[in-house]
Amino acid sequence: MTADIDRLAAAHGILRSYQALDGSVAEVSEEAVREILNILGADKAGKAPELPDPWPPLPSTPPEAACYMPDFLGKGRAWGITCQLYGLRSQRNWGIGDFEDLARLGEMAARWGADFLGINPLHALFSADPERASPFSPSDRNFLNPLYIAVDQVEGFDPDRDMDLTALSTLRDSELVDYKAVAGHKLSALRRIHERELAKVDDRLEAFKTQRGEALRHYALFEAISFHMADRDFGSGWHGWPEELQDPKSEAVATFAREQADEVEFHIRLQWIADRQLGAAAQRLRDAGMRIGLYLDLAVGTAPDGAATWSDRTLTVVGAEIGAPPDMFNPDGQSWGLAPISPSEIAKRDFRPVRSFYEAILRHAGALRIDHAMSLYRLFWIPAGFPAGDGAYVLYPMADMVRVLAEVSRETAALIIGEDLGVVPEGFRDAMQDANLFGYRIFYFERDKRGFVPPRDWPRSVLACVGSHDTNTLAGWWTGSDIDLRKEIGLFDADVARKERRRRKKEKREAIAALHRLGLTSARDLFDETVAAGIHQLIASTPSCLFAAQMEDLLGLTDQPNIPGTVEQHPNWQRKLPVPIEELEQSTTLSAVITAISRERPHTP
Repeated sequence: MTADIDRLAAAHGILRSYQALDGSVAEVSEEAVREILNILGADKAGKAPELPDPWPPLPSTPPEAACYMPDFLGKGRAWGITCQLYGLRSQRNWGIGDFEDLARLGEMAARWGADFLGINPLHALFSADPERASPFSPSDRNFLNPLYIAVDQVEGFDPDRDMDLTALSTLRDSELVDYKAVAGHKLSALRRIHERELAKVDDRLEAFKTQRGEALRHYALFEAISFHMADRDFGSGWHGWPEELQDPKSEAVATFAREQADEVEFHIRLQWIADRQLGAAAQRLRDAGMRIGLYLDLAVGTAPDGAATWSDRTLTVVGAEIGAPPDMFNPDGQSWGLAPISPSEIAKRDFRPVRSFYEAILRHAGALRIDHAMSLYRLFWIPAGFPAGDGAYVLYPMADMVRVLAEVSRETAALIIGEDLGVVPEGFRDAMQDANLFGYRIFYFERDKRGFVPPRDWPRSVLACVGSHDTNTLAGWWTGSDIDLRKEIGLFDADVARKERRRRKKEKREAIAALHRLGLTSARDLFDETVAAGIHQLIASTPSCLFAAQMEDLLGLTDQPNIPGTVEQHPNWQRKLPVPIEELEQSTTLSAVITAISRERPHTP
């Protein structure tokens, strides 16, 4: 029977074993393989689905299928800044960073010499349930989160009718983003504007509707039903809706669309406004002198109950979620609560669904970061009801996935960065390099048996950074406050925390020695501007083509935006920067770090 399972698994691109992060070989349980085969509707006679033949192990990429590479990066280097857009604080926003804040920060960063401004995924979430706030759990990756609209920049905005100054002052002053309150105020004002503008015919809006087509109408219809259902306690996601509304082709849905046509039109208008404001922000970054400009982020999947899965039932696999196998950081594995797309279905559709979300996100971007880049080759599927670590890797047709990505990259003149952290298959990074896909390297993880990898030995075709939204900040790492926090919220017990502190003390000594070799002999245990500037200068000095500094580190903050593996224990995706945009240049830490980066990577034409 095992031989039959092995044969079926191979026919459907399911790996029976894989190399774990520590180098050992992990075997997949027969129960998990059987369940994934059931989910895929595997033919018991062993007939394989319609997949490109053969499944390539890790194909090399021909030059004509390589991603765009700007001429100035042929031998040069560039740097930029990353931030969480929701966390930008300003004197004019409505309690959450918006597209106007994005443009203003980008113009400021361009003056400092930055060539790009990177932000969290902007995908549409669940407007009817704004507290589902993770930008990496989108409802639909083809559309934008309307909460980022700058209401005061919308045509038809009337401050006397559309602003509540007292409420806005409270929202702006809060330490965390109050998503429910923000959504209430923003969407109410945008509805009023919509109602006043509804009778007007706008050729630009009509052109947008034509361009985005049926997908836009389906998304807007989902949003309208989602609000209707959430108001009646059925939930924002379609899994909890009455059966007649779960099918977008049903008569009940058609009736709703006719009766609520204005509401559907409202959600279409929100997408048009968001798209125009994002496009305008991107243009302002380029006009300010950024050679790359806006650097956007693509989530690895979508929520199982969102607009994308409701609109297109056969593209998404029902009964499994994607995640990661056990490793030294997550011994139980990780389930990300995201639905995988079907490898056979995207192949059958000539990869049009994949092209669609690449084109949607690269409409205005000069660079794209692909979260979990290994998804181009394989994803770890966890069957429903199974523990997070009891899953299996399912293969995707990488050659075609990369080909489509490269085509869109070249058409839009956008460079592509693949987040290749975690369990990376042998040969995958070589395939990335062949395809002009930049890798991703983080200071904390770049170690070998001798300690931190010297800057001169970092690879060239990567984006180098100190940390990311999923890691501790530099100040948190240096002071050990991240260890204290993980112990406090139950991620570390006392023994693990003690071991981590010993390891961190050793790593800090190595980092201080590296700073001394850089000539910063005043660097000591105490975290200060010298340490912040020195570590950034150290990583900026690598030969890596791209270097990114995150806003939390530019300001010397200890709290990180997200702690993987937590939900209620930590305010993930809610923290605001303590300093408003208008006062950023008064920060002495920021000035010291920017000066150090510019010393290593001066902006040259």
